[in-house]
Amino acid sequence: MSVSVSLEGPVERLGDDLVILIPLDAGGDALAPLAKGIGIIEGDCLKITIQPWLAEKLRIEIDSLVVVDNLDGKLRITRSAKNDGVDTDVVA
Repeated sequence: MSVSVSLEGPVERLGDDLVILIPLDAGGDALAPLAKGIGIIEGDCLKITIQPWLAEKLRIEIDSLVVVDNLDGKLRITRSAKNDGVDTDVVA
């Protein structure tokens, strides 16, 4: 049985990329198998790169809050309602 994970955190910029850094011990280890193609383990974090099309669709930028979860068995990245009271779901 897989562990259910739902975490909220900021989008960061690393180089030219927008990324989400999720500590492995906070749930990144459970999300990593679902992040193939968009995420890699670097040090003690899962680093998920946000493609420009997804950032535009979610209306996120540096310091925007996102929720990352695996509640439906897929990696989901959604815009946090804390950004402006609107939550936009997109499966990545």
